[in-house]
Amino acid sequence: MKKGMDEKCSLPLHQPAADAARWRQKPRKSRALRFLALGCLGFIAFAQWKQLSLSRAPAPNHDATVHGLSAQRLQDNLATCNALQKKPRDPIGAGRERNARFIDGHAPTLITNATVWVGEPAAGTPPEAARKGVGFHWIKADVYVEHGLVKKLEPSIARSAVAADTLVFNAHGRPLTAGIIDMHSHAGVGSLPALWGNDDTNEMASDITPYVRSIDGLQPNDPQIHVIKSGGVTTSLVLPGSANNMGGEAYVFKHAVGKPDGRNETSAADMLADPDRNWRFMKMACGENPKRVYGKPGKAGPTSRLGESWEFRKAFEAATKLVREQDDWCDAAASSGVHSMKSYLPQELRWESLGALLRGQVHLNTHCYTIPDLEAFIGHTNEFKFKIRAFHHAHQTYLVPEILKRAYGGDPPASAIFADNMWYKEEAYTASEYAGKILYDNGLTPIFVSDNPVLNAQHVLFEAAKGYKYGLPYHAALAAVTTGPAERLGFGERLGKIKPGFDADIVVWDSDPLSVGAAPVQVWIDGTAQFDDPVELKKPRVELIVPDESLSKIPEGPVWMDEVVFTGVATVLLKSEVKDVASKNTVVLSKGKVTCIGACEAELQAASKTNTPIINLNNGYLTESFTAFGSKIGLNAIDAEDDTDNGPSGTSFTRAEDGLALDTKKTNVAHSYGVTKAISAPKLNHGNTHHGTSVGFFTGAKSALSKNAIFASDAAVHYTLDTSAKSPSTSAAISNLRHKLLTAATTNATDPYSETAHLHAVLNGSLPLVLTVHSADTIATILKVKSAVESATSSTLRLVLLGAAEAHLLATELAAARVGVVLAPLLSYATTWDQRRALTGAPLTNGTGVDVLLDAGVVVGVGLEEDWLVRDLGLLAGWVWANGEGRVGEKEALSLPAWPPPYYGRGQYSISPTTTAYNRQPPKSSRTTMPIISAPSTGKGGNLW
Repeated sequence: MKKGMDEKCSLPLHQPAADAARWRQKPRKSRALRFLALGCLGFIAFAQWKQLSLSRAPAPNHDATVHGLSAQRLQDNLATCNALQKKPRDPIGAGRERNARFIDGHAPTLITNATVWVGEPAAGTPPEAARKGVGFHWIKADVYVEHGLVKKLEPSIARSAVAADTLVFNAHGRPLTAGIIDMHSHAGVGSLPALWGNDDTNEMASDITPYVRSIDGLQPNDPQIHVIKSGGVTTSLVLPGSANNMGGEAYVFKHAVGKPDGRNETSAADMLADPDRNWRFMKMACGENPKRVYGKPGKAGPTSRLGESWEFRKAFEAATKLVREQDDWCDAAASSGVHSMKSYLPQELRWESLGALLRGQVHLNTHCYTIPDLEAFIGHTNEFKFKIRAFHHAHQTYLVPEILKRAYGGDPPASAIFADNMWYKEEAYTASEYAGKILYDNGLTPIFVSDNPVLNAQHVLFEAAKGYKYGLPYHAALAAVTTGPAERLGFGERLGKIKPGFDADIVVWDSDPLSVGAAPVQVWIDGTAQFDDPVELKKPRVELIVPDESLSKIPEGPVWMDEVVFTGVATVLLKSEVKDVASKNTVVLSKGKVTCIGACEAELQAASKTNTPIINLNNGYLTESFTAFGSKIGLNAIDAEDDTDNGPSGTSFTRAEDGLALDTKKTNVAHSYGVTKAISAPKLNHGNTHHGTSVGFFTGAKSALSKNAIFASDAAVHYTLDTSAKSPSTSAAISNLRHKLLTAATTNATDPYSETAHLHAVLNGSLPLVLTVHSADTIATILKVKSAVESATSSTLRLVLLGAAEAHLLATELAAARVGVVLAPLLSYATTWDQRRALTGAPLTNGTGVDVLLDAGVVVGVGLEEDWLVRDLGLLAGWVWANGEGRVGEKEALSLPAWPPPYYGRGQYSISPTTTAYNRQPPKSSRTTMPIISAPSTGKGGNLW
């Protein structure tokens, strides 16, 4: 304390009593001195507190601006401005010395004697001609890859011109293409087999979630990733699901994972196709999904497409406001300096990714099916000035190509579609298998995708093969799974082509890639072979498809004729026909019956005089028609619409005949594709379950009262024993079935339509028992039940397993027990837990389930797990033939989806041969064609249909 302060505030001396008299006129001196002393004490205390406060105060903040803001943070904000305003570009290909994904230690590879599809036309081809396919050719060449890049593509590369440690792979003339790109997949976020614990496809806490990211849920150890790669798919866009109007960010991954690919860790980040992350990706969705998931009247929305458009616009408006505020701040900071700013850069994580979309830094992919969805979203692009790369599912884009051309930015979106997967919901009901061709003819880009696990991404190339069959030019069909998605993803200079500078993602195929059953011989990702010891199927010498321009004509539909003559029939594969087929080139049909096969000169002359149609086929085939078994055709028009469906039977045992509904799009399309018969059973609870008796009917019939419409009122007795039908457990369901069979043996049935009456027919052998099941464990128990029931009742059950993904594990036991199998799907991919041990085929496994079953002597059929596959039955038969290594001939393969299914026979039905005439060859290793005309199967002529 300072000396002067001590002297001024020293305590007063004692005052005389005489001074008290003066107190009444003015304060006495003694009291005044007391007040002064108290004041001095208070001042001293304040001074000490002040001194202490000053000692605790921080040093002056020289980083703060005059407005009290952190200068460093403001500088960081200004750097963020630069990132916000950066315009991404497609990552370069040519000019790199190495692929950023390349792992040191992997040797270069020289692929010799290949037949290469480069992926672009010859130099100098005019764009208009190239779009028509001019300049696209398979070329004979060697391909040298080093450091993860294609370095050389030449007719013959000398060994002396490559590194000494180069690995050499002889392609033996087989086709070589760039790796397949699947532009719509949920692999890794919707892992297989599907379980509650591994499904991270949708974030459903809110309808608007542009801020979530698929990479945060991607499981690199999803077994399906390896399966997908075995189909030649090297790259996938993994999207969030479509429950939300705004689903979140997506990522492009390559299917090279973990230690088998030479990586130390199993990491999602290591799977990124572009480690530099030049582009970002986003998923949105329109239509039925979001309004079904979030629509709760009075509580939550949207409940309609009207509400969805509002949700979109509201979110875009919020993001636009943020972008505008950021741009204003960045402009001011750049012009005046950050020290003049009175606030920090506005940032809101919720809208950051959507803002990046509005800035042109995000490639947007949107799930939209219908015309109102498409038109509304095109409107959003123009209102808020952002681009869209592709509409997904997009089943109605073929109807409105001009609407797509109105999209903001002058770059119409592609259509990422299936070839023929439709009817599963109202939005897909108007789909067309010719959509790809129609879109391409209108100058747009069709891309074929899997939506894995909706379709098995392992076979996404099969969608392109069907696209070719449905009229898309050959080069455009290949582009639809290579260069098309590469360009739409912003990888047009890196992926989709075999050119120097491109990533070394390469597939060598055992047959033309657009042929049925084409399988990789080897797959390389970033120049590294993905399979140590791939299974290679024994196939004939590769025959490349000669593009068939006649496929470009869309057929008008089937026509019923009383009389017709087919010429140019090269092959006859009827069960009843055993004559030399080499001489048969004419087939005559009269009133639904084949009346002549051979030269048929008299019939030809008569036809020419009576104006009977004479149709010339190019290498035509005459075969039995097909039977759709296991589907809901005839009981259902639109899978997801209750009003168009027979409905679930639940615990009730019902008859399919009582719910039969004919003359639908499904039955009519089935008939036009040579599927003239169907056997359909009521469903238990959803599309792939069965419960009750099935009905056998002709798909061309107009109603159940049409003459000969139904050939089997009760074709079989069906129960479901897979994991979807627990009641309440698998063991309970099996116990219940055993009890019903044993009880029926000792119970009289007064009602001929009752469950007991039909089980009597099962026990006496007049009706088959069909059990929908996949698990080998459940199948083993079923065989025990069969043995116990037969022993207790002295009966012989005609048992058929439907589904049967794991039946190959018990092939010997099934053959010994004379149990037939109808595979549905033919090529299972472990979508559920009880299918997890299914065989995926070459190059991973030596054959599929059908091959193992046939080798064991099991009688096998091909069924339909979904109705849309009715178009593909002939192709599935062709797949068995092409990849069966001689197990079955053409006639035997075509009988797999034909009448009768396994152990249905015994002659209880009398059916005239139903035939199908093919223009061109039926499905085989170098063809992808389908029947174009089906003869009437009821023995009656018909009118134009």
